[in-house]
Amino acid sequence: MNFDLDAYLTRIGHARVAPSPEALESLHEAHVRSIPFENLDVLMGTHAGIGLDVIQDKLVRRQRGGYCYEHGLLFAAALEALGFSVERRMARVQPDRPGPATHMMLVVRIGDEEFLADVGFGWGLLRAMPLRDQEIVDQAGWKYRLLQNGPWWRLQRFERDWTTLHQFGPEVRYQVDYEVGHHYVSTHPKSPFWGQIVVMRLEPGLSKRFVGNELILEYSDGRIEKSIITPDHLDETLRSLDVVVTPNELAKLDTMR
Repeated sequence: MNFDLDAYLTRIGHARVAPSPEALESLHEAHVRSIPFENLDVLMGTHAGIGLDVIQDKLVRRQRGGYCYEHGLLFAAALEALGFSVERRMARVQPDRPGPATHMMLVVRIGDEEFLADVGFGWGLLRAMPLRDQEIVDQAGWKYRLLQNGPWWRLQRFERDWTTLHQFGPEVRYQVDYEVGHHYVSTHPKSPFWGQIVVMRLEPGLSKRFVGNELILEYSDGRIEKSIITPDHLDETLRSLDVVVTPNELAKLDTMR
C-alpha cells in the first residue's frame, strides 16, 4: 500500500528532511514525544493487526498509540520514504533472564555509520543512538550505552548499576517475524501486555508509566511519585498520557482492570 508520509509528518510535527544523523535524531524524538506507547487494543481484544495500513489508520489518522511492532513498522516506513537506509531487527528483552526475542527495533545506516532507532520500547530511547561500543549517551536525562560482543549489541541503562534492557544481533527480520511475535505478545498469558493496561510516555527529565492500576512518574533526578488510579480517574489519566478512547472503549477497559 502507499505510505502517507505527509500525514505521518503532520502527526509528529516534523518537516521533510534529507537523511543525516541530525535528521534521524530529530525525527526519532518527534515520534517518541508525539505517539504514545500503549496496549489498549490488545487488552480489549480488538487489535486489528500490524499491517502498515492498519497501523497508519490507528497511530496517524486516529491519533492513538501502539506497542513496538506498530511504532517500529511505522517509523521504518517513514524513514525509507525520506530516503534513509533501514534494517528491521528483533531484540531479546532482558537477555540475562532470558526474556523472549520479541522486541522490534531498527538499525539505520547513514554513510559509514549505523544507528539504533528504537521508538517502540516505551520507557527507552528519546533519540537514536550510534552503534559505538561503550559510548555513554544521555537519553532524556538518563544514561544509556551500547556494549558490543562480536555481532551482538546490548542496550543498557544506568540505574544503580548498568542494566541490560535488550540484546540484538545482525539478522534482518521480515513482516512474518513480527506477525509471529505479535501473536505471542498479544495473546499469551505470560505476556506483560496481555492482561493489564500498559501506557508509557517519555519526555526530557520525566518518564510516565501507567501499568495495571498504578501511575508511576519517575524523574531523571531520582524522584519517583506513585498513585493508584481509580475507575473515576481512568479517562483523565489516559488523556494526560495523550491516549483518547471512546466511551465504549473506556467502559470496556474499566471492566477489565
